[in-house]
Amino acid sequence: MAHEHLISLTPLTLDEVKKILQGHTTLALSEEVEQRIVRSHDYLHHHLKAAPNPVYGINTGFGALCNTSISPDHLEALQRNLMMSHACGTGEEVPAEVVKLMLFLKVQSLGYGYSGVQLTTVHRLLSFFNRDIYPVVYQQGSLGASGDLAPLAHLCLPLIGLGEVRFQEFKLKGHELLEIFSWEPIRLQAKEGLALLNGTQLMSAYGSVICLKARQLSVAADVVAALSLEAFDGLKAPFSAQIHQVRPHTGQIKSAARILQLLADSELQQQPKQQVQDPYSFRCVPQVHGASLDALAYAEQVFTTEINSVTDNPNIFPDEELILSGGNFHGQPLALALDFLSIALAEWGSISERRTFQLISGQRGLPQFLIQEPGLNSGFMIPQYTAASIVSQNKQLCTPASVDSIVSSNGQEDHVSMGANAATKAYQVVQNVERILAIELMVAVQALEFRRPLRTSPVLEKLVAAYRMQVAPLEQDRVLHPDMEKSIRFIQNFPFEELLT
Repeated sequence: MAHEHLISLTPLTLDEVKKILQGHTTLALSEEVEQRIVRSHDYLHHHLKAAPNPVYGINTGFGALCNTSISPDHLEALQRNLMMSHACGTGEEVPAEVVKLMLFLKVQSLGYGYSGVQLTTVHRLLSFFNRDIYPVVYQQGSLGASGDLAPLAHLCLPLIGLGEVRFQEFKLKGHELLEIFSWEPIRLQAKEGLALLNGTQLMSAYGSVICLKARQLSVAADVVAALSLEAFDGLKAPFSAQIHQVRPHTGQIKSAARILQLLADSELQQQPKQQVQDPYSFRCVPQVHGASLDALAYAEQVFTTEINSVTDNPNIFPDEELILSGGNFHGQPLALALDFLSIALAEWGSISERRTFQLISGQRGLPQFLIQEPGLNSGFMIPQYTAASIVSQNKQLCTPASVDSIVSSNGQEDHVSMGANAATKAYQVVQNVERILAIELMVAVQALEFRRPLRTSPVLEKLVAAYRMQVAPLEQDRVLHPDMEKSIRFIQNFPFEELLT
């Protein structure tokens, strides 16, 4: 069911972003936001008429050409040329969910009234969002410093009838889109091209989407770990509250409490245990998962701040009668958070693969590779290979982007964040972790078959029953790729939070 989200000055949360992405949401501007956009635009143009002194990017060139003055009759051409010349993206297309959020966040940022754009321009971006028109944006090309220049150029080219869009399963040229809706191309006014292209919306959109996916994985990781512990005949003592109260990291306490809750009323836990300790991948789940939870909390704070920010340049302050050129487009806060988030996500995957390895290794009464007649059957030998391969790739992807910088714009832009590279890497990492956890889930549920007739906790049995509706037990070798794909979708979509309520 469609609902309307009113863009206002009320602080935006990641929960609201999630609703906007998941549901059929239409956007509208509050009256206050419309007034702020108009006031900023009017002040800018009054200022240009009253005092036509050089103002960066408005009546000057860009980057290293900032000292080149532009005559008033060329200001529209200046902005149009900026849009065209910066559309230098390449590589794979940015996923639709990220482009959708880029549109929303660009409108949100312009709506604060510090950018000097026309109201017409903002309304056209809203029309793109509300009609599910997604400009074709490319993953490569942003240094994450003067904002996400190349990606945002591609995002906004269709405003002037250029570029490409995806609309109703079709890929259209920008001018074809305008013809379909009988829209006139936007005639960019002073500063508009710069306002549209300066900004961190690619990094912010990727980061917000990754944080939301990581929330799902943070719960899934604890749930699947609890199930693996049960299948491995592991001990629950390491999750006792007393242990974590004397090392009270927030995430550690939360993870341990979740595991204990998930193990409540388990028949398997009531059985005598022969072993005194479990391997670290089971025993240290709270310490490892908890550290990643704390890193996620930090990243969420960074991206919540960013999606409520103005990140173009220069900024227009009508109340103070100021136009100030600064560096709010620089992606360093986001680049650092994205690199940290990648590492945190990768650790959920790394420790998961170790639990998978333990479960198939023929210990504690479980058959090798969790199959009858091992040798004739390989069972779950190769899914662990796959998980190990993905874990190794994550290690490569977690090399930080934010420590790199390459001078650009003839030395004017001499330190860049590389945050866009951090964003696209982190997006791949989060998808990889979904796959690794899906393999662990597939293996853990199979291992649990060998503990029957004993049952795990009622909550975990509910999970197992839901999973078994999608994937059957493995009694002899079959092609496992379809099972793995079903398991990945299960990890992505199952309401793990409900098991803890």
